[in-house]
Amino acid sequence: MASVDVVDVRKAYGTHEVIHGVSIGIEDGEFVILVGPSGCGKSTLLRMIAGLEAITKGDIKIAQKIVNDLPPKDRDIAMVFQNYALYPHKTVAENMGFALKLRRAPKEEIESRVKRAAEILGLMPYLERYPRQLSGGQRQRVAMGRAIVRDAAVFLFDEPLSNLDAKLRVQMRAEIKELHQRLKTTTVYVTHDQVEAMTMADRIVVMHDGIVEQTGSPLELYDRPNNVFVAGFIGSPAMNLLKGKIRINGRPTFVTTDGGVTLPLTSAPSGADGRPVIYGIRPEHLSLGGDGLAAEVTVIEPTGSETQVFAKLGGQKLVGVFRERVAARPGEALPITPNLDAVHLFDESTGRRLN
Repeated sequence: MASVDVVDVRKAYGTHEVIHGVSIGIEDGEFVILVGPSGCGKSTLLRMIAGLEAITKGDIKIAQKIVNDLPPKDRDIAMVFQNYALYPHKTVAENMGFALKLRRAPKEEIESRVKRAAEILGLMPYLERYPRQLSGGQRQRVAMGRAIVRDAAVFLFDEPLSNLDAKLRVQMRAEIKELHQRLKTTTVYVTHDQVEAMTMADRIVVMHDGIVEQTGSPLELYDRPNNVFVAGFIGSPAMNLLKGKIRINGRPTFVTTDGGVTLPLTSAPSGADGRPVIYGIRPEHLSLGGDGLAAEVTVIEPTGSETQVFAKLGGQKLVGVFRERVAARPGEALPITPNLDAVHLFDESTGRRLN
């Protein structure tokens, strides 16, 4: 196992820079997920760690050793791709052991390592099958098994679950996390799915337009997002972000929107009266009833255990998630109350967190 350090790394294609001085420290045995929208640079960064992309500036260290000029085979890494990349004419056992065969490892060692990986991943009954005879989830397990067999210091996953259906993705998330807990191998995992990131990672790195917006544990990012981008990206459904201005008139303090809605606050930064802000509240931190804000219902989505309510509040969109069944129809008004302890305030011009 080994630590991975990305030190002020930049990547440019000609004059166009796509990674802008990213620095990330990944500890030995840690499971770190790079997450962000398509085009944010997360896969490019992973490929630079793997040695599949050249670095324009900066350093990448694996086990404290700079590996900028080392080819992938000498970096002691194993990579699992989105498309499995299995040899169709080789059996499961042959696919898993092929890298060791290229190294001219003894036959007994190859068989032993393949058997160990197959037992870990539940692939023992399938060792003599070909990839075409496997399901998508089984093929992904074979790809993971190939990485385990190599006994590498670092595992790199590039959106490995994107090709699976929803039920299988949930199952594979749990299997990959369990695998990491068992092997304790340093893992860098790329995904655009923030639910994957929240459920699997020890630490999440949120990327946007080639920079790191915030790094922290899943709950740190959920509870205290640094800016509007992280607030809107982490959490499903996304945080409600309502524009308005702070009004301080003794007590209580509140935010007023252009639509004339008064949003309650417990406190505001000193000297902030009249300051344009974004009022953030997560859908699950809203409740129904009482003297709440009158939100006009547009869509009701019952999911069984919860009900998602899409509404308009002073002309701005609002989403609420409620444990109770909601019988309202589109066009009706529902009283919705925010949990004031869970309100986030962001500066409208910079997007940075205020409270």
